[in-house]
Amino acid sequence: MSTAAIIVAAGRGARAGADIPKQYRLLLGRPVLAWSVAAFAEAGVETIVVVHPPGAAEQARAALGDHNAILVEGGATRTDSVRAGLGAVQDADVILIHDAARPGLKATLVRDLIARVRQGAVAVAPGLPVPDTLLRADESGRVTGELDRAGAMRAQTPQAFAAAALHAAYAAAADAIFTDDLAVVRAQGGETRLIAGDPRLMKITYPEDAAMLERMLSGERIVCVGNGVDAHRFGPGDHVTLCGVQIPHDRGLVGHSDADAGWHALVDALLGALGQGDIGAHFPPSDPQWKGADSERFLHHAVNLATTAGARIVHVDITLICERPKIGPHRDAMRARTAEVLGLSLDRVSVKATTTERMGFLGREEGLAAQATATLDRPA
Repeated sequence: MSTAAIIVAAGRGARAGADIPKQYRLLLGRPVLAWSVAAFAEAGVETIVVVHPPGAAEQARAALGDHNAILVEGGATRTDSVRAGLGAVQDADVILIHDAARPGLKATLVRDLIARVRQGAVAVAPGLPVPDTLLRADESGRVTGELDRAGAMRAQTPQAFAAAALHAAYAAAADAIFTDDLAVVRAQGGETRLIAGDPRLMKITYPEDAAMLERMLSGERIVCVGNGVDAHRFGPGDHVTLCGVQIPHDRGLVGHSDADAGWHALVDALLGALGQGDIGAHFPPSDPQWKGADSERFLHHAVNLATTAGARIVHVDITLICERPKIGPHRDAMRARTAEVLGLSLDRVSVKATTTERMGFLGREEGLAAQATATLDRPA
């Protein structure tokens, strides 16, 4: 029996408080959407469909990382988006429908749900009992009554279905709108069942939910610190580039790329914390394609490696060592550019400067140097 998964990721996520839809924000270094795609892939699901917001195909594709999925444009409601996804999985025997905003999905649960359908279940989903007292309240918060919680369950996703029954239920439902897919099957008389759910499958709805879920999903993690050092000679030119900022100077820096010593040291620091070698191994000076290259490309590469490894960049600290040019007037611009590229808040980026008190090659203004330290939180 062939399997397919539809991941509904077409919402705006306004209540989550992010400046981008919640399915694309980072969770422990990976886009929220990527967590679910990875779980379905690990479980061996043959076809994965991601239903994205209108016009957001490239954003969805970028969030997939190294995973493959069919991208489908969603509709105005969740039900419309599921219908769009169903159109891409006509040949599957077992269909799972999942909300991208529930990234705590594990492959073991996916396999269990598929097994239940293969054993004859029409529709099955994970669920958790409701342990709290349930009250009804008006808009002012005044309690108006109590609800009986006996047998009350919180339905989660993914919800798994015998494909023929699901297609038939959606066809019979016409233009009706439903809150979840069990309800669609149930409305047509189909039997639906629940199995034990997982607290880690909580849905990201409000700003505080992401922080809570990170704590639940982090498992055993370690803090890794990497260090980087770089130096470049002065040569002909009228400016130097440091931490992505062009600074007027009576000389330039000699290097195969743009000779941005600050960012080169930072790339090495990030690679060091990841155990991924050094900048020369990733961008060999002997390769002509990197001649004159903007070091932002190198920094993006290191950030992508961190994301793929499930790591999160916590803080970076760069020290520039030179007599001239003066760094102070440009420090804020350097911090801002570095924070922008790394996706960090400004208070997690430090740029400092010092001299060697006229000692050595730096003191003689033969060149400049940089040191960087990067702190990453990553899986153990």
